[in-house]
Amino acid sequence: MRLLRAWLTALPAYLWSGWGAIASLLMLFAAWEAVSLRYGALVLPDPRATFATLAGMLQTPDALAELAVTARRALAGLGLAVLAGSIGGFAAGLSATASTVARPLVTVLMGTPPIAWLVLAMLWFGTGDGTPVFTVFIACFPLVFVGALQGARTLDGQLREMARAFGLPARMRALDVYLPHMLSYLFPSWISALGNAWKVVVMAELLASADGVGAALAATRTQLDTAGTLAWICAVVGLLLAIEYLVLEPIRRELERWRAPQG
Repeated sequence: MRLLRAWLTALPAYLWSGWGAIASLLMLFAAWEAVSLRYGALVLPDPRATFATLAGMLQTPDALAELAVTARRALAGLGLAVLAGSIGGFAAGLSATASTVARPLVTVLMGTPPIAWLVLAMLWFGTGDGTPVFTVFIACFPLVFVGALQGARTLDGQLREMARAFGLPARMRALDVYLPHMLSYLFPSWISALGNAWKVVVMAELLASADGVGAALAATRTQLDTAGTLAWICAVVGLLLAIEYLVLEPIRRELERWRAPQG
């Protein structure tokens, strides 16, 4: 409850601080409008036409259902990657030997294109939820693992010794000494993984699913519906931005209040 009250109190200032992001979006829309005027609506519909298509689309229950399917798959794969990657990376970071053994494996995972994992997932899981969820998991896991690994490897040894010397309880050491440091590495990796999850899940649905935003994009492609394609892209990107900036970013700021200078 205290965290919720603090979040609501800080929300207006946080939203006001986003003027820079709003300015960059306005510049993007201006460039979009200019390209649309240059090449025509068939190549790139203007923002007004795209958002009008998006508004009409979102008034139908089918569109909301497709967005919900995509979000469920992306968050399921991301949740598994966050859980396994955070625990595995932290455990590997505590041991120099485990860290050395894990690094080549993580490099292989990061270097393998998601499309290759998608083909394997289609052979293993078919066209259900398993294919996009697995592809998201395998694409996001190494990002989270590396973040947790770096966080564990950079824990200040002197700080740990001081905590033991003063006899801090294990719970206090974990929450007040180790957790803030780990979160400073984990949150950026989680946010990077979130963006990666959205890209990968749409790609997986485009090639291997009959529902979700990816399948809807495939339908607009066959109909040469450029406005519909852009509307779906805007919908899924808007959902991503809402999760990142309205959920994850305020939580990160609250958890990292210890970084703020004390007056």
